[in-house]
This record gives sequence, structure tokens and C-alpha cells, in this order.
Amino acid sequence: MSFMTVIDAANLLRMEYAEMPGLALTAWQARRLCNLSDELANRALCALLESGYLRRTTDGRYMRRASPVTVEAIERAIREGA
Repeated sequence: MSFMTVIDAANLLRMEYAEMPGLALTAWQARRLCNLSDELANRALCALLESGYLRRTTDGRYMRRASPVTVEAIERAIREGA
């Protein structure tokens, strides 16, 4: 079993959203899609929200924002405790 960091998980999720721009996933679906633990998925999703890469809809789904966000912004959100 390999060890995955929050940055790795956030990048994995980011790549999935980049490949499918209209993707709208619940937290459970994101965990399942990327085979992540609850804690790792929650931290990665939180970092992607804090960086502005994702937004959360009123029904709890995570969707990509239209504005571009850099990988550096995502990593900064992770370092700052997302």
C-alpha cells in the first residue's frame, strides 16, 4: 500500500475535475472515485474549496469554478491548514 499526501489527493481530484468540467460530486462520490479515506478526501476537498478551485453547491456537491486556480494556490491552502 502506498502513502498518499493531501497534496497528492488534491491533485488527483483536480485532474478528475479538469478532465470533466461539468463534474459535480458529493464528498462520498469523490472519495469513491479516487479511492481515498474519509479524512484524506475531506482535507483535499477542503483545500480545493479554500484555494477557489472548487465550489460547493446548495445540495452539497463539489463543482469546479470557472476561474483558473494554480497548483501553488492549492498547495498554499493545504499548508495553511485546509
